[in-house]
Amino acid sequence: MSGRRLISTGSSFEELAGYSRAVVDGEWVWVSGCTGFDYATGAIADDVVEQTHQTFRNVEAALAAADAGLGDVVRVRVFLAARDDFELVAPILAHYLRDVRPANTTVIAALIDERMKVEIEVTARKRGAS
Repeated sequence: MSGRRLISTGSSFEELAGYSRAVVDGEWVWVSGCTGFDYATGAIADDVVEQTHQTFRNVEAALAAADAGLGDVVRVRVFLAARDDFELVAPILAHYLRDVRPANTTVIAALIDERMKVEIEVTARKRGAS
């Protein structure tokens, strides 16, 4: 398996900043930071718990477009706008990633849009790839 493939959601942010939702290169998949926005409606919940679940739905959709899934994730980076939200987000991370247990870095940082409370990016290596 080789070649580079770009995956886009058609987001205006992708066009504005010149990036792809995900990049597939051979067996590797890099998913750009996903947030709690529902890409179909443009809505975002106020609650960090719902935002985190929506973020994982967005990550899963990007991985699926790359013929991969959460079970292929080897690295996750979590960006939280508020340190106090970690206690709420950590069990959700475990829910989605407990079986694969990827390397994880969690950072507290201001995010681009004040409504965003969490952003997650992942790196995956497709199973069965050598």
